[in-house]
Amino acid sequence: MSPPTPRRRALPVLTAALAALLYGLAPPAAADDGPADWTARPAGTGTGRDARPYVYLEGTPGTVLQDRLAVTNSGRAPLTVRFRGDGRAGGWIRFAEDTVTVPARTRADVPLALTVPPDAVPGDASGEAVAIGGGEEIRVPVRVRTVGPTLAALTVEDVEVSGGAIRYALVNRGNAMLRPRLAVRADGVFGTLLDRPERPLPLELAPGRRVERTEPWPDAPALDAVTVRLRVTASGGARDEAEASATYLPVGPVVGGGVLLLGGLAVFASGAYRRRRRTGRAAPRPPTVEAQPPVATEPLLKAGAKT
Repeated sequence: MSPPTPRRRALPVLTAALAALLYGLAPPAAADDGPADWTARPAGTGTGRDARPYVYLEGTPGTVLQDRLAVTNSGRAPLTVRFRGDGRAGGWIRFAEDTVTVPARTRADVPLALTVPPDAVPGDASGEAVAIGGGEEIRVPVRVRTVGPTLAALTVEDVEVSGGAIRYALVNRGNAMLRPRLAVRADGVFGTLLDRPERPLPLELAPGRRVERTEPWPDAPALDAVTVRLRVTASGGARDEAEASATYLPVGPVVGGGVLLLGGLAVFASGAYRRRRRTGRAAPRPPTVEAQPPVATEPLLKAGAKT
């Protein structure tokens, strides 16, 4: 028998070498302890469209409300997740555990408690429950509705009129968010100088908030005594009025002219007084009557008397 040819022996060797080359070029398999695939959402049995899009809670001031956050670890290694709240309503949240380790391919429901502040204003507040783990951050929206009686109260204070501006302050004295409206009127000695109808102001006034504002009055009078009245209103029956008075006097050349006028009147009065004094000195005195000696007269003869 003839020995086998080298060509046939080389074929298996080439196949093994090619397989080793392809294995070296292939990407390495993911390590078991790599970043986990995980989710965080409001707990519940619904999935897909039936899943809750956010945590919704409702209660009166001072109430403690409870819910759960579902964390699902789909990875092949345990996952450590930290929790915190963010935003206004998020600041009211406390988790049962600030840090939780979720085993591989496991879902964990983390309890949370939300305490509505005793002084919370009736209405809606929002925030987020934040879960951080595996180098990622997931934010779950939180919506809270505080129920209770709503009081709308608004005051306008510290009205001041100065030059071409009207300054005032608005204060929300109730527990509801307000969008104020303002009307302005100014009356002078001879009639109405300013009449601006009610209009919305570009601001939202939160409960307890004070805002100082300025109303321009570029065509304020130069000489007048005015009374300015402000009227503010808002939804819910909030309403208030306030007024201030101011006297406008001319300045600059007009005042100088007034001073000159007064000076002229003083000079005129002084000159008239001097003229009166001079006229009194030059007036002729009445003639002096000198005493005349008595005139001697003959006694009258009685009728029939002899001479």
